[in-house]
Amino acid sequence: MKGIGILGKKLGMTQIFKEDGTVVPVTVIKAGPVYVVDVKTPERDGYEAIKVGFEEIDERRAQKVLNRPLLGIFKKAGTPPLRHMREFRYPGITQQFGEVGKVIKVTDVFKEGDEVDIAGKTKGRGFAGAMKRWNFSGGPRSHGARGWHRRVGAISAGSYPAEVKPGKKMPGHYGNERRMVKRLEVVKIIPEQDLLLVKGSVPGPVGGLLEIRLAYGTGPQER
Repeated sequence: MKGIGILGKKLGMTQIFKEDGTVVPVTVIKAGPVYVVDVKTPERDGYEAIKVGFEEIDERRAQKVLNRPLLGIFKKAGTPPLRHMREFRYPGITQQFGEVGKVIKVTDVFKEGDEVDIAGKTKGRGFAGAMKRWNFSGGPRSHGARGWHRRVGAISAGSYPAEVKPGKKMPGHYGNERRMVKRLEVVKIIPEQDLLLVKGSVPGPVGGLLEIRLAYGTGPQER
């Protein structure tokens, strides 16, 4: 997805009160600051974008968890070692944020009342049965229907075509997938703590990495 945004970390959920007394459930996100570690240009790379890094790592720790090419990227950009990197792009982004080493804060990208699209990885739940994974109703609960209360049941026709069709809902790996929630309202920004409060829930566990982008039609070029 194209568009300007920022990286953040999910801190949890709470609720706040608006001026009219309305209670709003919000997700609290530690949004940025992010560092510009590289600038992509049409002449060199064929497209226009910036690569940003988020969440500083201690120098001693970085020597253990990062390889030498990554350490070289951060040294060349003049930024501290960073745990996560992502690209953001839209026409004209290099004119606005195209300075290597630049620090981008939450207030540089968002304002209260904006609508944002937030992507993250859902909680991993391992191997799950069909009832948990696909919300199947299950079999009869009476004593007579023994042995298949939570089982899938028939998965294909008997004699013809006698094969399980592709895409059949079955037990398997559940969760740990990228998901995006679109057009969540930015209810409040606390700039001194780099906090972004958005209405509703977002994918992923507490502490999970999030990509927050302005929703289509609300970017800087439309303002």
